[in-house]
Amino acid sequence: MIDDKTQQLLNKGEILPLMEEFYTIQGEGYHTGTAAYFIRVGGCDVGCHWCDVKESWNADLHPATMTNLIVQNAKKYSDTIVVTGGEPLMYNMDYLTEHLQSEGLKTHIETSGAYTLTGKWDWICLSPKKNKLPLQEVYDRANELKVIIYNKNDFQFAEEQASKVGNDCVLFLQPEWSNQEKMTPMIVDYVMSNPKWKISLQTHKYLNIP
Repeated sequence: MIDDKTQQLLNKGEILPLMEEFYTIQGEGYHTGTAAYFIRVGGCDVGCHWCDVKESWNADLHPATMTNLIVQNAKKYSDTIVVTGGEPLMYNMDYLTEHLQSEGLKTHIETSGAYTLTGKWDWICLSPKKNKLPLQEVYDRANELKVIIYNKNDFQFAEEQASKVGNDCVLFLQPEWSNQEKMTPMIVDYVMSNPKWKISLQTHKYLNIP
């Protein structure tokens, strides 16, 4: 049970349940190949059956960490910071992004978009999930739409999601890793027939890096 003081700090975003933080190469989407420092926040109730970070779901398993300490760690490694989860927008991101940007760092987020958009972001990667759809404000602000393709029905879902984002949003289809041998050829054919889309691959898994 969280005490009142801790809850107040959590509400302000001055502490966050930190699952892990690490310096690596961005493996997916628009910024693939870019060195970046990842901050993975614990806690998610979206519940994708194919999620490859299910250990992030229960925020209570991850230590409440002072956000200032997270920022000080991050600035040692990279000028590009990716905040991911879990679902980071379950928490107030204003404090984190304000302090990251005050250090001259670029702030990126990977989100399902199912929660109110807090924080100031240089790049928003929206990866919508069928069981908890994004809010319109996140569709409107997304720089990148990344739809995970697990089966053929997901192509229709991808088109529905693409119709809700802005004209400048970059569109990606990404095969779900456990089904990628089956789905990747279908994605290739789909993108060749629908060239508004690009292909995203989980290159970090091929490279065997975090």
